[in-house]
Amino acid sequence: MRCVIVIPSRLASTRLPGKPLLNKTGKYLVQHVYEQARKCHRADEIVIATDDITIERACKSFGAPVQLTSIDHPSGTDRVAEVAFRTQGDLFLNLQGDEPLVNPESLDLLFDLLLKNPDVPMATLGTPLVSLEEYRNPSVVKVVRDDRQRALYFSRSPIPHVRDGEAELQKDQNLFLRHLGLYCYRREFLLSLSKLPVHPLERLEKLEQLRVIGRGYPLLVGLTQDPGMGVDTPGDYEAFAAYIAQHGDK
Repeated sequence: MRCVIVIPSRLASTRLPGKPLLNKTGKYLVQHVYEQARKCHRADEIVIATDDITIERACKSFGAPVQLTSIDHPSGTDRVAEVAFRTQGDLFLNLQGDEPLVNPESLDLLFDLLLKNPDVPMATLGTPLVSLEEYRNPSVVKVVRDDRQRALYFSRSPIPHVRDGEAELQKDQNLFLRHLGLYCYRREFLLSLSKLPVHPLERLEKLEQLRVIGRGYPLLVGLTQDPGMGVDTPGDYEAFAAYIAQHGDK
């Protein structure tokens, strides 16, 4: 099966304007993401998808394949779907352009989840929660799985709820998971996903993945111990730049 990684990248960011083209490290942020993706053994092709000609030029400057996409997409998933519509492939992995320290093994794991489970149309990842503060934080999305590693629910609320006592995060690492926003889709399912109506749970939680399980589709959740480092704010970027200055590229 042909495996394709798509990296959606947009200049518009309310918390960190011009994020993909920040280059304090000597490389564009989106370049760091692309170089991590190239270390994925399963990937047959990697494409950066953008709606901005400035990003297109930057990507071409470091030799990355890039496709210009519509400016009207409401989400990264729709942008990835546009690429999938005109790209040969069986599995498409959505790797956000603000994940410069993503572990390539996590990308391989995502592809493997669908390669080994032909009856499942979509997969994502979770990682153990590390603190009660994280567990209670509505900005941190939690996920609960069944015994087959399929998602039961995603929520901004603390789940699973502990009725008696406190959540013992270290003791039950497989139960208390933070969702990581990496997704892998079968091509046909990805192309049909945007046509599914918004689910009421999706509307309440503002979590797009609830459209999938809310409509009855299985969604596999793999487990990784390496959450990487997302860059959403100026502080995040400074922390990333400091990491690169100290350790170099991962």
